[in-house]
Amino acid sequence: MRAWSVTGPGPLDGGPLRLTSRPVPVPADDELLVRVRACGVCRTDLHVTEGDLPVRRPGVTPGHEVVGEVAGAGSAVRGFEPGERVGVAWLRRTDGTCAYCLRGAENLCPASSYTGWDADGGYAAYTTVPAAFAHRLPGGLDDVDLAPMLCAGIIGYRALRRSALPPGGRLGLYGFGGSAHLCAQLALAEGATVHVLTRGAAARRLALDLGAASAGDAYAMPPEPLDSAILFAPVGDLVPVALRALDRGGTLAIAGIHLTDIPPLGYERDLFYERQVRSVTANTREDAREFLALAAQHGVRATTHTYPMSRADEALRDLKEGRFDGAAVLVNDL
Repeated sequence: MRAWSVTGPGPLDGGPLRLTSRPVPVPADDELLVRVRACGVCRTDLHVTEGDLPVRRPGVTPGHEVVGEVAGAGSAVRGFEPGERVGVAWLRRTDGTCAYCLRGAENLCPASSYTGWDADGGYAAYTTVPAAFAHRLPGGLDDVDLAPMLCAGIIGYRALRRSALPPGGRLGLYGFGGSAHLCAQLALAEGATVHVLTRGAAARRLALDLGAASAGDAYAMPPEPLDSAILFAPVGDLVPVALRALDRGGTLAIAGIHLTDIPPLGYERDLFYERQVRSVTANTREDAREFLALAAQHGVRATTHTYPMSRADEALRDLKEGRFDGAAVLVNDL
């Protein structure tokens, strides 16, 4: 089969992502073999490719927003049929026995592993996934619609809950890409007022089209104090900006896996009056189930831009340069 491989992490201009030929993977006893039909393009793929995240698997194939069909299964797998549509997401495996897993916080498992970082992902004709971590997908949405839901949507949902947004509250979203535009739709459906702060004109237009109350520059103050904010842009300089936009008792959730350095914070200026900062680490399978159900209930839809899988490197470049709103999805032509 053909698959994209991060042959040498570094800036995209240096060509770190190469299209290679390799054998079709053989699933382990507890795994599914999945024929990839579509794969979303996530900013984490960019971090893996450019080396912002440390190398876990040399030559790894990125991609963790996979919609595919079951093409085979290991000897211990039960309950999946050949041709059944499944989703493959970021969280690939946990030990299931540590204190974090036992208390329902499997996203914090020290032994956790991740699709497209620890194991080859979906920028390929085929991938594998432990059957216990394969997601059942709702009907009524096509492959391209579903792909961004499997990370951008799930992480946006977890970030929304971590932001402690009160009912009917005022939410600020910093950055407005694949995850934020799905999060915004859910927040609006649940009665929030949403203010978007982002650099791109196209993203600001999309925000207003989706129902945001305002859309301005990332470093500008929103038109009213915020009860909660979520930082999706991987820009540490925005942390004090977002904190100063919070009302008393407000919460800032930082949604990314990678963030540039945060500048010094002034206690009285940025944190006093019980403002707080929370990080967001991966997701649980329960997060995924909850989000997919709520997305179907509220009609959450991704704004998507499709690329052939054979042009995955171009999609990553366009993501880095902010050349599209919403989310990019690779349609498999390998």
